[in-house]
Order: sequence, then C-alpha cells, then structure tokens
Amino acid sequence: MPDYLTRSKKPIELQKLINEAIHILVNFGIPIAGMTSRQLEKMSMAFMAVANVKQSQDWATVEGYQTEGNTRALKTRQIIEYINQHFEESISAGSYDDIRRKDLKLPVVAGIIIRSAGNPNAARNDPTRAYALAPEYAQLIRNFGNANWEIEVKTFINQETTLSQKIEQKRNIQAIPVILPSGQALNFTPGKHNELQKLVIEEFLPRFGYGAELLYVGDTANKFLFINQPQLDILQFFALAHGELPDILAYAATKNWLFLIEAVHSSGPISSLRLLELKKLTSACTADIIFVTAFLDRQTFRQFLPDIAWETEVWIAESPDHLIHFNGEKFLGPYHT
Repeated sequence: MPDYLTRSKKPIELQKLINEAIHILVNFGIPIAGMTSRQLEKMSMAFMAVANVKQSQDWATVEGYQTEGNTRALKTRQIIEYINQHFEESISAGSYDDIRRKDLKLPVVAGIIIRSAGNPNAARNDPTRAYALAPEYAQLIRNFGNANWEIEVKTFINQETTLSQKIEQKRNIQAIPVILPSGQALNFTPGKHNELQKLVIEEFLPRFGYGAELLYVGDTANKFLFINQPQLDILQFFALAHGELPDILAYAATKNWLFLIEAVHSSGPISSLRLLELKKLTSACTADIIFVTAFLDRQTFRQFLPDIAWETEVWIAESPDHLIHFNGEKFLGPYHT
C-alpha cells in the first residue's frame, strides 16, 4: 500500500490507519492529486468518523445508511468530537463548516458519504444535517483487506463513473499528449512536472536510451498512467506500490540497462540518500541501473546542484544533446575533435 503521508507527525499506527482510509478513498475514485498531506489527513479522519473507524479492525464492521432502523449519522460538530477523541487532534468546535466545505466535500460529491441522512430536505447550512456511509460503499469497505478486494472494487467501479473519471474527462481537454516510440499515445495532466516527463520520453530516451522501451511513467492524477508489469517482473524490479516510486523507468535491452529517472521541477533529485535507498530497493534487479535526474532548465538544475549524488547522471531539457556525469574518474580523459 502506498504511503500517502509525507509530513505527518502522528504515531506510526495512526499513520497506518490514515493511509488505509486514503487508500480506500483512492480506490473508490477520489482524486487526490494536488492535495497536501494535511488535507489528506483531514479528509480521511472525517471519513473514518462517519464510518466509526478508529482502528484497522473496524473496517470489517462499518454500517451503511438505512432508511429505516438504527443508522449511524453524525453532524459536523460530532465529527469534530470524534476526530479529537480518537485521532490526537484538537480541532475547534467552531471549525464545523470546514467539515462540510473541505474535509467531506469529495466523498460527498462522489456519493461515498450521504449528506442530510435522515433529513433529505435539510438546507446546505442546516446544523442538523448529518452524514452517513452510502450502503453500497459500506459493503465494499467491510471487505477491505481481503485478497480480492481491489478486484471487487474495480468490478463495482466499472459500473459507475467515479469522481476522478469525471474530473479527468474535463482535464483531458487541456491534456499534454505524449507519443511513445511504439506509437501509443498518453495524456498527461497539465503542469511543469508532466511537461518535463514528456520531454524525457520524447527527447532524452531517443538520444541516450539505446532504444530503451518505456516500462513505467506516472502522472499527478494517475500514478500508474503506463506500466509494463510483465517486463518489470522479468527484471525483478521492486513492487511499484512502494512509496519510493521513481518517475520514469525505461529498459534498453541491447545494454541490459534500466534507466531510473527522476523528473525534477520543484523537488526530488537523486541525492546521496535517495541513491542509497534506490540501490537497496533495486538490489535484486537483473539489469544494470542508470540513475538520471532530469531538469527543465539550468536555473532549476543550479538550485539542486548541491544535492546531486555521485555515480548519477543529469539531463537538462533546454540542452537536450548533452549529459552531465557525476561519475568521478569513470569518464576522465581528453576529448578529441
């Protein structure tokens, strides 16, 4: 399961529970691209309050909204009380409007959480408005952790149009098209990071990749935009669900080289620590690893220059015909014209 939190100060067990909640919401089609770690925390905690989940075992017993009989439905202030009591928060009771406007907005729009449970005619700002789990999603949540859970969710989701898909349909209007050497077309969401990824695929790999085949690339809206899992399995590459996921993977069969590329716009170069982590993760890989950090321009490169690790390569998109080798004496020698 991916680690969605980057700056959480909560205990490890609570971080694990929050990650489970986020993972469930992502599989249900909630778009999280662009959300901060804190925003993800708050959304997941509000979601768990409605579901009455305060430890991992509770997923198996969540209850969906029923038109008759006893149903768990919480008002916004009750949600805050639950979060403060069980998730080491001290949110002010006066912040109840944030629950509606921010924390539960996406799950409600997606239909995962029912708004105005028990009082469908309640006004948007009615303090008696209560929130409850939609019964069809409650059933899926109860099976969380089972071996076939993700398959079950995908089967259900395929019958619906998820919130992520609805947003993606709008984003595709401004999508960044990328053409792979095979002719296959990919669409990245707009943004500098994805502009750089496009340049790596269309400019760097043809120049320096020795015919490399793209094996993986992610997107801010879809972490698994393109993946060739069978080839990665053959190379014994580490599971891509891991939190240390690289930006781009490409394999040159003629060299048995696997290019591990980080596209850096605002963060994430291959530093000495990152290099050690990646070497450990790829220790079982049968290909030789080429570590590359890519930048859009020299100005960005200069910003991260002190962090670049030795035994790695740097490629700058504005000077596409050149590489910078941080490789010690390996390339020491005269140039001949």
